[in-house]
Amino acid sequence: MGIKELIGKGESTFHGSIASREHNVALTAAKLNGVLVAPGDVFSFNQTVGDISAATGFQAAYIIKDGRTILGDGGGVCQGSTTLFRAVLDAGLPILERQAHAYRVSYYEQNAKPGFDATVYDPTADLKFKNDTPGHILIQTKVDLVKNYLRIEFYGTGDGRKVSIGNIRLWNQTPPPPDIYQDDPSLPAGTVKQVDWKAWGAKAAFDWKVVRNGEVLQEKTFFSNYRPWQAVYLKGTGG
Repeated sequence: MGIKELIGKGESTFHGSIASREHNVALTAAKLNGVLVAPGDVFSFNQTVGDISAATGFQAAYIIKDGRTILGDGGGVCQGSTTLFRAVLDAGLPILERQAHAYRVSYYEQNAKPGFDATVYDPTADLKFKNDTPGHILIQTKVDLVKNYLRIEFYGTGDGRKVSIGNIRLWNQTPPPPDIYQDDPSLPAGTVKQVDWKAWGAKAAFDWKVVRNGEVLQEKTFFSNYRPWQAVYLKGTGG
């Protein structure tokens, strides 16, 4: 099948994740582990991972939805898509679909520069790549919940392609808006609970080029447009 050597890898850390997010990171990695992508086939993250809900074992953790950070099934799945995106970049495979997050998520900048993330939300956002190598690609994942570390590896047939990634460019950096405090009758009076965290807005870009024997196989600039994000606190007004 042409599975001979390591052809690409991606790494990320997720220090500070709540237990349910760690669970979802590990479950997502398990669904990716052992997947085979045949030569010429297109890989879809959403199709591979499948339904993300409590029915398929995912737990409630923080997700971005409708301009808010809320608790929802599958928080942490994007740790998998982000790490996979980095593996695809490293392997030099054609990237057919990738979207950045709405704002800069701290997990994805723990061991990488801004802009190296990929969000997924079926059916509006997916991560897709094509296997244009001579052999099958085997995806293998490694998760360490003690060190909060995720690694995704691609094994296949190396064909001599070389990948170069330019320096990240950041501009239009804007500070977070003022904090918001919202009354919440479900919390006891006097209680304050933070549900969203501030982040600077910015535009980010980096250049990616794949060359084999002097021929340019891929050349692309990846852009990310991150909104400034405000911290949100809930103030208890209940009995």
